[in-house]
Amino acid sequence: MCKDCGCGLPGEQPVGYSAHNHDHPHDHEHDHDHDHDHDHGEHHAHEHSHDPDPAHGHGHPHAHTHSHPHAHGDLVHDHPHTHVHSHPTAAGAGGTEGRRSLEVHRALLEKNDRQAERNRGFFRAHGLLVLNVVSSPGSGKTTLLEKTLRAIQPALRAAVIVGDLATDNDARRLRESGAPVVQITTGTVCHLDAEMVARALRELPLDGLQLLVIENVGNLVCPASYDLGEDLRVVLLSVTEGEDKPLKYPPMFQAADVVIVSKIDLAAACDWNREALLANLRRVSPKAQVLELSSKTGQGMAAWQELLAAKHRELTRRPSLPI
Repeated sequence: MCKDCGCGLPGEQPVGYSAHNHDHPHDHEHDHDHDHDHDHGEHHAHEHSHDPDPAHGHGHPHAHTHSHPHAHGDLVHDHPHTHVHSHPTAAGAGGTEGRRSLEVHRALLEKNDRQAERNRGFFRAHGLLVLNVVSSPGSGKTTLLEKTLRAIQPALRAAVIVGDLATDNDARRLRESGAPVVQITTGTVCHLDAEMVARALRELPLDGLQLLVIENVGNLVCPASYDLGEDLRVVLLSVTEGEDKPLKYPPMFQAADVVIVSKIDLAAACDWNREALLANLRRVSPKAQVLELSSKTGQGMAAWQELLAAKHRELTRRPSLPI
């Protein structure tokens, strides 16, 4: 579940990968006397918060995760369920006295951050420069990546992981560059997380790979919170979106290593105020490197490609980390 918007609640479509499309119906019903969330995470996790009171007993909410196995033909799936139980105090049985609420946002990000560190070690051990490319929908991510992949290969052998709520349109476009591509279809989840990336890596040919590009789900909010283990977080902002986007979505731009101002061939038509945008970027993200380019005309593309080559040279001079 996303800590920012709550996506990933029960009823979402499961995460899928283009290289593994398992189409088999799931005809089963659960009959429980309690509400539960499906959480395909760690099993048998227990959290207790005790507030003892000798005079009145104690209240302690519990979060329990356990799995229910289900058989579908020859396949067996474990569906873990998370249940939150609140035990009332002896003095206030049936009421709310003595209860506590559990904060889950921190735990969600801690689990993601642990996996992101494992990803980072894996990437470093394989000499991979990894980009996490984020933006709002329609900023030109896929077009930029199409042109970039065609230009940098074979000097940098690249692969792509693409995240979208539905369809594999972007993945099919990027495969035409000759780079291997894995599609992650997230359903209702509005961002990629470190575990999704780790699973997608199993479908990529890693021998000789030098650059991994992760095209995140189009969204300027939720992806800002999720470290994927990348070396560079690249944020696209097109001139058609307005100069105030960095002020409206500061966490995303504060997390950026590189900000690409895209579609500058449309600047005059959009009455784009370049100085206002650069001032807003300096205010929110003073350390980010800013590039201005047009994927359509090629203006600024050479500087972007040189940045990637320079970052890869820098990466290969670092000591490798163990897998």
